[in-house]
Amino acid sequence: MIDLYSWATPNGHKIHILLEELGLPYRAHAVNIGRGEQFAPEFLAISPNNKIPAIVDRDGPGGAPVSVFESGAILLYLAEKTGRFLSTEPRERIATIEWLMWQMGSIGPMLGQAHHFRQYAPEKIQYAIDRYTNEARRLYGVLDKRLASQRYLAGENYSIADIATFPWCRSAANQGIDWAGFPHAKRWFDAIAARPAVRRGVQVLADMRPPEMDATAREHLFGKTQYQPR
Repeated sequence: MIDLYSWATPNGHKIHILLEELGLPYRAHAVNIGRGEQFAPEFLAISPNNKIPAIVDRDGPGGAPVSVFESGAILLYLAEKTGRFLSTEPRERIATIEWLMWQMGSIGPMLGQAHHFRQYAPEKIQYAIDRYTNEARRLYGVLDKRLASQRYLAGENYSIADIATFPWCRSAANQGIDWAGFPHAKRWFDAIAARPAVRRGVQVLADMRPPEMDATAREHLFGKTQYQPR
């Protein structure tokens, strides 16, 4: 059994989707980041960076429990554990890891900043909006070019690289993206969105997330609370 500590965000959805794809038994525990639950000592014990998601695998290496934090590390761990969505063929495996690292280092941080400055920032800073919107469009261009010649990011097989990238593209409009300019990426996105396990995964904990961000959530996510030493 895997205990999943998460929230309905793009990084959370990565793990929700993979667990549904794998069919592994798991329990989802909500960590309401808008109410500061990510700062609780119990959560920090398994996720010292106070970010979701994190897991505790009760049947870890050698049969002993193990905790894993950081979504990319969790994806790799679960793929290695099950032998799925990470090829053993050397070139495809390298490509999968490359594109997973691309998501972790570029897609997540840059699209997150575009979303923040376009939707959540308390003041409209045009320089920041332009910088991150332009970078989002550049990254969608990289994605589109990659998918012009192959079905998925690592080749012809669906992998953890696709699972990692897909949830961040669900908010394309809020990132300033018009899918019409990225037809190959849109074909890829629609194919993944139609997968039954993906449909289930994006619903995990989704009914617990409020539709609007209130002042308390803004403080926990963007205010001084975020930066207090713990």
